[in-house]
Amino acid sequence: FDLNISGLYVSRGFTNFSNDKTLYENCKHIPEVLIWYLSLQFTNMFVGIPANITVLWLIHKSKRDSSTSDIFIVHLAVLDVLFCLTPPLELACIVFLTASSPWYILRFFYGIKDFSPLFLSCICLDRYIAVIHPIFFTRLKDRQHRPALAIVVWLIILAYASAKCPGNIPGFEQVYTVMILTVFAFMVFCNMVILWALRRSRPGRDSKHPVKKRAFNMVLIILAIIVFNYFPSVALFPFKGYFSEDVFRCYIHHVAFGLMDFSSTIQPMLYLSKEKFPWRLDCCRTTT
Repeated sequence: FDLNISGLYVSRGFTNFSNDKTLYENCKHIPEVLIWYLSLQFTNMFVGIPANITVLWLIHKSKRDSSTSDIFIVHLAVLDVLFCLTPPLELACIVFLTASSPWYILRFFYGIKDFSPLFLSCICLDRYIAVIHPIFFTRLKDRQHRPALAIVVWLIILAYASAKCPGNIPGFEQVYTVMILTVFAFMVFCNMVILWALRRSRPGRDSKHPVKKRAFNMVLIILAIIVFNYFPSVALFPFKGYFSEDVFRCYIHHVAFGLMDFSSTIQPMLYLSKEKFPWRLDCCRTTT
């Protein structure tokens, strides 16, 4: 098992280390982790795609009652749908293929998913301003800064994904590590401040304000996503040097990214759990 990676290791999307061995064969001493990782990826494909499409449909149907954060939720759902299309190619690359060319495509989509927390941070920022600075938020409500910010985020994501494609930039994994640590700290700060402010709302008045109620629900969802999906990466990746290359490459790497990628299913499911669908089930209604 050749561990001389010669700077080719990026945050994920390995270049094959042996021309005649797949990644699965290189990690065959602990295949359970790869099997678990691939099962999460295919769950994203079969559950995440319809869930994200449903989110897009619901937001399109409820434009009048939409939140200002919905534009970022839309972009995040589109990003997740694109990423959820990759499991068949990923399965082929990990288990069957030894050629390096398919990894260029996978690394591009990995790069898109790696920086998806930027859209979550935009949602946190929007809710933070709505709760902590409501007057300023009202002034900005009908302006075009949110679409402009979404475009900037997409440009950053696409630039990162394009740079990740070759897989041969030394130390490139540090870009992801710095980003996830910064975004994680920012989101936790915003959410903690929002929760603290909402707890101090005056009984019978501010506590029932629809903007604050919506913000509270959104904060709980984002906190759940942060803790479950992103905390493993934050907790483990800065300590990469304390693990052997073998353990990190075949175990830690796939555990952390498997949980992070599973956000493509968790995010839309949590969003849908708080939504009221615009249809009613009439199958069980009786007539008198």
